[in-house]
Amino acid sequence: MKISRHQIRELAFQTLFAMESNDSVEPSEFFDYLVKEDVTAPKYYLELVNGVRDHKTELDAIITDHLANKWSIDRISKADLIILRIALFEIKYVEATPNKVAINEALELAKKFCDDKSRNFINGVLDSLIEK
Repeated sequence: MKISRHQIRELAFQTLFAMESNDSVEPSEFFDYLVKEDVTAPKYYLELVNGVRDHKTELDAIITDHLANKWSIDRISKADLIILRIALFEIKYVEATPNKVAINEALELAKKFCDDKSRNFINGVLDSLIEK
């Protein structure tokens, strides 16, 4: 079974979402739970999940710097925040992923897992990040 980068991002999102509630979630095991097939977790999946987890504090600080005045990171829904973290990690640490691709993939995740307001919010924050 071949897994596309888009599918990897979806699986990474689901894993990171689960880890928000239970930090003992093991990414490789959760991957097996999600995929339900005998497939090894792709390297990029582990890079995203571990990278976002390892750089969470730094990513959150950058996101906070690009929020509108009335917003704090605590007001952002978990789903929106995880999508922002994934996109920012790709922008900052994954050279092979162009910024436009990271933003587009974040919006696709928001389309699947969030509502229109979230998609607009995520787009605004990421546009602000790219402009600076």
